[in-house]
Amino acid sequence: MSRTTPSTAAEARASGRTRIEPDHHDGTSDAAPGGYEEERRPGELVFGVLLLLASLGLLWSAYGISGFQALSGPGTVPMAVTLAMVISAALIVLRTARLPKVSGETVLKDILPVTVMIVAALLVCYGVLLRPLGFLPTSALFLIVSIKMLSGRGWGWTLFIALGSLLLVWLIFRIVFTVLMPVGVVPEAELIQVFRNLFAGGA
Repeated sequence: MSRTTPSTAAEARASGRTRIEPDHHDGTSDAAPGGYEEERRPGELVFGVLLLLASLGLLWSAYGISGFQALSGPGTVPMAVTLAMVISAALIVLRTARLPKVSGETVLKDILPVTVMIVAALLVCYGVLLRPLGFLPTSALFLIVSIKMLSGRGWGWTLFIALGSLLLVWLIFRIVFTVLMPVGVVPEAELIQVFRNLFAGGA
C-alpha cells in the first residue's frame, strides 16, 4: 500500500486537493476526507442532480399532506425539512457544476467499479427472490455467489463459510428468538420441529 511523501503532500495541498494519496487504488478510503475542493470527480454532478430531484419529489409529497393551510398543519414540518433539502441540493449542484473535471479518473475505475455494481445487482435479486423462494435458499444463493466472487477462494471453503454462517443465523434468529422469516419452498416448519424434538430429547 503506497503512502504519500512530504513532497507529494505539499503538492496536493498546493493544488487545492483535500485527499493526498497519490494512488487512490491502494485500498484506502475514497471518502476520508473525501473528494477534491477545486475539482469535480466523475459522476459527482449526476449524483447531485439526482439528489436534487429526490428532494423535489419529497417536497411534493410533503405538500400533499396538508398544503399551505396553516402553520400548525401536519405537513408544515415535513415541508420545511424537504425545502431545506431542496435548497441545499440546489446549492451543491450549482457549486459542483462550476468545478472543472478531475483528470485521470473514470466512473468504472474510481467511483463505481464493476464489483460494486455486481453486488448491488445481487442485493436487488435477493430482495426480489426473498418472498417466492424464502429466506434460506435466497440467502444461501446470495452468500455463495458473493463470497465466491469477493474472496476468490475454492468452492469447498466458500460453501463451508456461506452455509455455516447461514445455519448459525437461522438457528439464532429463527429458533432462539423466533423471528418470522419468509418460508418459500423450504419446509421450514418441519425443520423447526426436528430441532425442537432434538432439544426436547436432550432435556
